[in-house]
Amino acid sequence: MRALIAGAGIAGLATALRLHQAGWQCLIVERAPQRRGGGYGVTFGGIGHDGAENMGILPALRQKAFTTTELVYRRPDGRRRFVLNGPTIAATLGKKAFNILRGDIEAVLYEAVEQDCEIRFATTITAIDQSADGVTATLSDGRVEHADLLVGADGLHSATRAMVFGPEERYRLDLGHRVAVFMMRRPPAELPSGTTGSITSGGRTFAMISVGDGRSAAFFGYRTDLAPGASIEELHDVYGDMGWLVPHALHELKSAESVYFDTISQMVVDRWSQGRVVLLGDAAWCVTLFAGYGSSLAVGGADRLGAALERHPGDIPAALAAWEDELRPEAEQKQKLGRRVKGVYAPRNALLLELTQLPLRLASYKPVRRLIERNFQIQR
Repeated sequence: MRALIAGAGIAGLATALRLHQAGWQCLIVERAPQRRGGGYGVTFGGIGHDGAENMGILPALRQKAFTTTELVYRRPDGRRRFVLNGPTIAATLGKKAFNILRGDIEAVLYEAVEQDCEIRFATTITAIDQSADGVTATLSDGRVEHADLLVGADGLHSATRAMVFGPEERYRLDLGHRVAVFMMRRPPAELPSGTTGSITSGGRTFAMISVGDGRSAAFFGYRTDLAPGASIEELHDVYGDMGWLVPHALHELKSAESVYFDTISQMVVDRWSQGRVVLLGDAAWCVTLFAGYGSSLAVGGADRLGAALERHPGDIPAALAAWEDELRPEAEQKQKLGRRVKGVYAPRNALLLELTQLPLRLASYKPVRRLIERNFQIQR
């Protein structure tokens, strides 16, 4: 059996790895000219942890995990408000979860598949035609590829979804925020290794994250009505009055190699497959960083897709239907969480900010930390 996979991000690479392990031949096409790196830090766990363990990549992922030893919440001028220490941060994660950069997840997956699956960069799918027996795709390089299954793992703005399921506007639910993330060329000396600093004020959040190996990532998240222009340059206007490391990050932004800049949006797609074309990852659901589960859901979803195809040999539509029935409840639950978090993320009101951060302040006390460990872990 042969699969054509659009997208060499986490979802596409994980799908290729799992299908290869199931005996499939895979071709991945990726729009970007080369593999991307960096990205923001995520908490990886849940079904992603189980999927990574099943696929044999969990040890490699854990080697790239980073531990935050101190999380400092600061005022807009940089003064400390309160601090979470390492044990308190660990209490929110659970034993089967860890922090890792998105780019490091991609790196582990890429190394796992590059020898077994063909990957064509700077290539896209321009036309799709399918029948009961297979899928035919025309590529931007002029070649025509035939496959038993086409997987659209090409992200929030999926071209596969647009060609087969309809225009993006039909499915996109904007949550009223934008985000910008990039890796720092010159990590600031003021940020000790393994620490994170965060400022939230007036509908804006800024964070600087040290991953403990000489790398640091800058994160900006803010309400879209603060700057309706939708240009990366608007960050200077939105964050120009903030202190601490914000000016340093804005200066680094000018020479950053790669910046992720986009709206925070979900994809509410009523059906993830049509015939022999299936969507996976952000192309299908995009739970958003508000839910904090996208990478885990992509890896876990890829693992479960491979398992469903193994359970239904020769009957791809049945496999896709069974896979969606199993996975959709969890994806929709995380989407609902993301929509709830939207209301309290980066609040403008100072009192609401104090109320939302009160549980974090209390978490430094051991009885509260034990309560978190028992009932409120981010990933189980």
